[in-house]
Amino acid sequence: MRGGGISTAVQASDKADSTTNRRYVGKLDSIQKINEVIIVGTPVIPKYREVIPAQVLKEVDLQRLNSLSVADAIRYFAGVQLKDYGGVGGLKTVNIRSMGTNHMAVFYDGIQLGNAQNGQVDLGRFSLDDVEEISLYNGQKSDIFQSAKDFGASGTIYITTRRPRFEEGKRANFKATMKTGSFGLINPSMRYEYKISDAVSSSFSGEWTNATGRYKFRYRRRNTLGEIAYDTTAYRQNGDINATRMEAGLHGKMADGQWTVRAYTYNSERGIPGAIVNNVFRHGERLWDTNSFIQGTLTNRWSKKFRTLFNTKYAADYTHYENQDAKLIQTKNTYKQKEFYFSCANLYNIFEHWEVSLAYDFQWNTLDATFYMPTEGDGTFPFPTRYTHMAALATAFEWGRLKMQASVLGYFVHEKVERFEARPDKAVATPAFFGSFKVLKNHDLSVRAFYKRMFRMPTFNDLYYTDMGNAFLKPEYAEQFNVGLKYTRNFEKSPFMRMLDVSVDAYYNKITDKIRRIGHFGC
Repeated sequence: MRGGGISTAVQASDKADSTTNRRYVGKLDSIQKINEVIIVGTPVIPKYREVIPAQVLKEVDLQRLNSLSVADAIRYFAGVQLKDYGGVGGLKTVNIRSMGTNHMAVFYDGIQLGNAQNGQVDLGRFSLDDVEEISLYNGQKSDIFQSAKDFGASGTIYITTRRPRFEEGKRANFKATMKTGSFGLINPSMRYEYKISDAVSSSFSGEWTNATGRYKFRYRRRNTLGEIAYDTTAYRQNGDINATRMEAGLHGKMADGQWTVRAYTYNSERGIPGAIVNNVFRHGERLWDTNSFIQGTLTNRWSKKFRTLFNTKYAADYTHYENQDAKLIQTKNTYKQKEFYFSCANLYNIFEHWEVSLAYDFQWNTLDATFYMPTEGDGTFPFPTRYTHMAALATAFEWGRLKMQASVLGYFVHEKVERFEARPDKAVATPAFFGSFKVLKNHDLSVRAFYKRMFRMPTFNDLYYTDMGNAFLKPEYAEQFNVGLKYTRNFEKSPFMRMLDVSVDAYYNKITDKIRRIGHFGC
């Protein structure tokens, strides 16, 4: 934004004429010229009409928690269940209201983190060093200016990374930290930010996590008579991890918008401890992961009433699993999955209190697998490819103390396989309705309710996993009903309490054609 002009200062005074006894106003005192200045900033975007409030952890709150990863911070949200599969190196997944991990969408800078193979996102891969805010929504975010995928989950977690900020006269920021802990944990990290120009900045961060995972435990076993057969103290074996994470980003500002490009890679090797059974304390299972993606987002305001959002992403994941236990069938499996994603969302303000949005998403997923087992070969794997089209139409309306939001999301899914028979195409439409009413005019007491129907496709493991998959599984449907109250009050004069925020919700969830996993699904 450019601004410049002439500022005129007028000084008025009253003087008395001794002869005519008249009063007059002084003339122009001075003229000052201000040189042209250039102001670069992010365009102000009106705050969306919040129908369902969110749980939010800001950067200051995250620093106080002193947590190691995003998974550790999410524990402080109400209504979520975090599954931690074994210490520092274990898989960490989250679900909301016991609906399962596959119904919980995790977004990283506005773009969903995906895993078409098993539908699970390991939150332990994301460090808090780069995170500026974490927010949790039941149902969906109240901002209808979003991609179509945002409308397609029962609950959403948004991880917002830190955009570079520079003090006056500085062009670079650098930060290094070192964390250590029990079980041989070493976790150094660094972050570097550089100001390329007034409109473009860059950032780079990296960290290394290493831990032995060895800790003492007491093992006791009783025989059929109830007598103690074993009673010993042992060390946990094969619970180690060695992982590196690197991220790089470019952040830009435009006259009426902003853009971001981010590259991410995570490499790890870890042991899978396994269960302690029959006095066996060591297992030979190992897991190697490489998760990489590059993504970009651009937001632009074309006019006072019309805005557009573009998102795109390419991801490649590599997983290698080995089981070298001499008492079991030795296994070496390799999985490679790729994803391409594109989204375009548009928002139009019909009136000041009424807006509509239309979004279209396209996603392409593929999975390759290589097996090294004595009894199996590559001929048992179908090598699936999935094409997903999503379109969402939404509207938000505010009238006095009443806020309403409605949306409908359409899916079209097509799959191809190189071997065997692919599942039939699927076309589904799922609606959602949200409402909030402020009961008292002079007090912040509101009642809210929502209904949402959604569905999820079976994962590639559900459909095509060797000896267990079923290519003709039905999609899993979920219905959510929610009614709640929220009361907020600020105490400006109280020395003991600044704010009181109370909310209570009653909900009912119904899932049809629930997909159950039986047995060991590998990676």
